[in-house]
Amino acid sequence: MAEDARGSFARTFCRADLAAAGIHFTVEQANLSRNPVRGTLRGLHFQAEPHGEPKIVSCVRGRIWDVAVDIRRGSETYGQWRGFELSPDRACAVHIPQGFAQGFLTLEPDSEVHYLMGAPYVPEAGMGIRWDDPDLAIAWPAPPALLSDRDATLPRLAEL
Repeated sequence: MAEDARGSFARTFCRADLAAAGIHFTVEQANLSRNPVRGTLRGLHFQAEPHGEPKIVSCVRGRIWDVAVDIRRGSETYGQWRGFELSPDRACAVHIPQGFAQGFLTLEPDSEVHYLMGAPYVPEAGMGIRWDDPDLAIAWPAPPALLSDRDATLPRLAEL
C-alpha cells in the first residue's frame, strides 16, 4: 500500500500478479456483506461441484476472522482449516480456492466483507458445514453472538 499526505492507495485485484503466483482467477461477480453486530458468524459455505466457487475475500470495514476448510475428498489436507484475521489496516485479502468451505466471524461491529467470486452463484448448489463441527475443531476467537437458523443447522463434514 502506498501512502502520502492525501491518504493511501492499494491495488485490490491484479490478474497478472495472481497468475504469476499460479492462481488463475476470473471475476464472475462481486459481493458485499454488511454485518452490524460484533460476533456475527456466516458460514461455513460452499457450492457443490461442478459449481465450486473460488473467492478472494477482504474486509473493507471493521475486522473479521476468516476461515477456509479443505473439503476436497482425497486431498492430503482434507478436513484441515486455516484462519486469517482480515481488516482494512492489514490491507490484504485471502484467496479461497474451489473445493474449500469458507466462513467468517466479525470481531468488530459494522464489519463489511468484500468477495470477488470466481464462479456465479447457483442457489441449488449452495451448501455448508457446521461452524462448530467437532471433527474440524476450528479455533474461533470467540463464540458467535449472531448466527442464522440455516447456519446453526448445517451438517457436519462427515455427514456430507
